[in-house]
Amino acid sequence: MRSLVLLVTLSAAVAGAISPATADGNPDPRPLDTTEVLRPVAPPPASNAAGGATSVVDGDGIETARSSRPVAPGVRLTSYDRLESDKWLRVDTLSVDLDGGVRADYLSTGKVAERRTVSELAAGHDPGSGRRTVAAINADFFDINQTGAPQGPGVKDGMMVHSPAPGIHRAVGIGPENAGRVLELYFDGTLTLPSGEHPLSAYNAANVPAGGVGAYTPAWGSADRASTVDTATPVAEAAVRDGKVVSVSPTPGSGPVPEDTTVLVGREAGAALLAALEPGDPVALAYRARADSGTVPRTAVGGRELLVVDGVAQNHDGGGNNTAAPRTAVGFSKDGRTMQVITVDGRQADSGGVTLTELGAMMRSAGSYSALNLDGGGSSTLLAREPGSDTLQVENSPSDGGERTVPNGLALTTADGSGRIEGFWVETRTPAGAAPGDDPVRGGHPERVFPGLTRQLTADGYDETYGPAAGTPHWHTVASAVGRTDSTGLFTAHRSGTTEVVARRGDARGTTRLTVLDRLARIQPTTRRVGLADADATGTFGIVGLDAHGTSAPVEPRDVILDYDRELFDVRDDDRGGFTVTSRTGSGAGQIRATVAGTTTALAVSVGLTEQAVASFDDAASWKFSQARAAGSLAATPDGRTGTGLRLTYDFTRSTATRAAYAAPPQPVVVPGQPQSYTLWIKGDGSGAWPTLHLRDAGGSDQLLRGPFITWTGWRQVTFAVPAGPRCHSACSASTSPRRPRPGSTPVRSSSTTWPPRFRPRSPCPNRPSSRTP
Repeated sequence: MRSLVLLVTLSAAVAGAISPATADGNPDPRPLDTTEVLRPVAPPPASNAAGGATSVVDGDGIETARSSRPVAPGVRLTSYDRLESDKWLRVDTLSVDLDGGVRADYLSTGKVAERRTVSELAAGHDPGSGRRTVAAINADFFDINQTGAPQGPGVKDGMMVHSPAPGIHRAVGIGPENAGRVLELYFDGTLTLPSGEHPLSAYNAANVPAGGVGAYTPAWGSADRASTVDTATPVAEAAVRDGKVVSVSPTPGSGPVPEDTTVLVGREAGAALLAALEPGDPVALAYRARADSGTVPRTAVGGRELLVVDGVAQNHDGGGNNTAAPRTAVGFSKDGRTMQVITVDGRQADSGGVTLTELGAMMRSAGSYSALNLDGGGSSTLLAREPGSDTLQVENSPSDGGERTVPNGLALTTADGSGRIEGFWVETRTPAGAAPGDDPVRGGHPERVFPGLTRQLTADGYDETYGPAAGTPHWHTVASAVGRTDSTGLFTAHRSGTTEVVARRGDARGTTRLTVLDRLARIQPTTRRVGLADADATGTFGIVGLDAHGTSAPVEPRDVILDYDRELFDVRDDDRGGFTVTSRTGSGAGQIRATVAGTTTALAVSVGLTEQAVASFDDAASWKFSQARAAGSLAATPDGRTGTGLRLTYDFTRSTATRAAYAAPPQPVVVPGQPQSYTLWIKGDGSGAWPTLHLRDAGGSDQLLRGPFITWTGWRQVTFAVPAGPRCHSACSASTSPRRPRPGSTPVRSSSTTWPPRFRPRSPCPNRPSSRTP
């Protein structure tokens, strides 16, 4: 066990942005090369790491919101929010009729070890002649530490794309008929050399099994093949072209495999077989995918835990991976003709995630007779199009703050439509999930509006497949006393009540329902302070109105009169129901006053940051150690940059999975205000460890803030961007590469925070008039 010395001088940069103007530069670890292998850090263990959360299983939750829409014939998306006894949940589900012309395709770039976001994968997917991609999800767990390749089996058009890691055979398969199932897929391969027939152990796989030989084709991509053999010795690589050996090397190579070449990589006994080859020797490969029962599916992606078996939801309490987390799962009805897909948001204030036990109960309730857990966490992503559009949009809220790059997924495709208009998909311009609101969950209620105010509506024409169809509608309000809609879809509310608004063109029509609330009583901003780190930063806010009963609705920017110093700030309609704020000067502070129908509110805006100490580490001896798949300890040390430090000693050699070691203060370090960044002094040793801060915000949501990989030696100051209002829960050291597992240690010395400049009200300038946003 060796020691990596990190001195962390903890500082926090505080400003008032509702969303930080700066963001984590490393939200998504992915391998680059052998000298900089990225290493993810898991969150600290949950207080009930063995599971046991039963709120979903008990069924005592309350559904607070639900929406549903068609995606294509036979495909329907349903989204809902639930308040459970211990958390909020946001869930997105797809119900897919596989007997109705919907096809599930293996989704990737065409390179096994190449990663992209699901949006990028779907945009690049070829659905085939006369077909369109209408939805997509992430799929398999993958080698996030090194190659980025999937760890389970993959089948495309009935042919194996990549073989699974040893012991990882579970998959969801669809086809060749119009049915799906949960199954196990195996790889059978034979390698014929001058010395005879030998097993071919792997094919474009993340790892070559011990003592085996793996084959890598141009479809592998450019990931370093040395990562496929970990720290094994000896190793060897042989390049084969046209059935003949062209070269033999004692080390695996890097970079793409040439188009007409297959590269064999061997370790231990497999390396000895390859080392005995000479250029010109004949080599033959034969391989196939094999299912545990029945035929090999047309499409298959790997997964892990069984969630539903023969109609019975499985209990994973006491097992691994059963903490509440973001999740993706796929299941099938008993006859396999209906597929269910569920994603559950997690690690967020408005969605705490679910355990495997809870996920199984949800899949069973959705109609699954069999179901499998796919990759979750920051990978969980679900895309779907809206009627009248061919653009897929992210329906869930990925926990990394944006889409993570992944190697594969599932794409749902359907036949093209005629393009003749059959109906209109009518909705508010501001989507509910992005609308300003005062609910404890994300979003607001754009279906509500106040008398005298407006709501902008949109109408997209769709054909018989819900694909796009051209056509401009005529608008009509059913209850004209409640409000009226003009030719552009702008609804103006008159008095309290509910009405349908109709978009029509010939026989094609679509409707939406709007509710006009009681008279506007007051307004409030979605944040009381917007903090901008510098002149390049952007902040956001919205205006929410409330009636005398406390019922809320977002206020359209066109209905808001803003008064602010135009020499200091620029404020614009963001076209999604809110405003964006930018600085004109790069410094200073001011106020934005918003007036709606005679009611007024205000928020502060500040530019620039001020550093201030928030804690010292003289109590280093009282900090507590914890770990995930690691060993280690904590100790106070004088080897700090300026005074006493905290030495975190850790050993990551016990596992090749995600590992971490944590240092937690005796009491949470409460940071007042709205910090935007923390600064740490780290004494690196070049080992490539990944320091991470674990923070807990005011709403109780955990945040993991990633630092840069420690590829340097000596002291270096590192800055972490943070969300608003956190508590410092713990500091942790990153997991290291399975090929180079190392221990390390972290002294921590002092902590400071950075505050925004204070706004001092001043008399309004008579020469600067109020402005109404366009």
